[in-house]
Amino acid sequence: MAHIRIAKQEDAPFIALLGRVTFTEAFGHLFEDVRDLHTYLSTTFSVQKIEASLIKPNNIFWIAFMEKLPIGYAKLKLHSPSDFIQSERISQLQKIYVLKDFQSMKIGKKLQDLMLVKATEIGSEYIWLSVFQGNKRAIAFYEKNNFKFVGNHEFRIGKKVFDFVAMSKKRYE
Repeated sequence: MAHIRIAKQEDAPFIALLGRVTFTEAFGHLFEDVRDLHTYLSTTFSVQKIEASLIKPNNIFWIAFMEKLPIGYAKLKLHSPSDFIQSERISQLQKIYVLKDFQSMKIGKKLQDLMLVKATEIGSEYIWLSVFQGNKRAIAFYEKNNFKFVGNHEFRIGKKVFDFVAMSKKRYE
């Protein structure tokens, strides 16, 4: 049985490592130049960057453990506007990352549910997210949980351009 709790600053090394591993599991094969991947991982998932992100008042992280080993995490950004949604009361589901070996255990769903409860508690009318267009498994997961497509955008990592879709869910849907 997984144990999930709000992450603390001392969890930054766990989150940094989980971010690197899970991002590589999901997207590593898409990079023609592995240096672009390594540069992205080093900047996005450095312990220092995660520590700084953990103490920002608009960020809430959760971390999941199985037998005391970190297996996944999630990040909710409160009061996070989107170009695709007209609302002042909006939060962003920024990350749900679970190690591949544990994805069948519905840890992602549990993390998502915790984020939705928190977004509702703080008065968010909408929650939105951005997901890689080629990540059919994640898109199906969000659709199953009543997220709707609201737009498209690109994200560049080094020389590689990724197509993303934005999805949102109105509170109580």
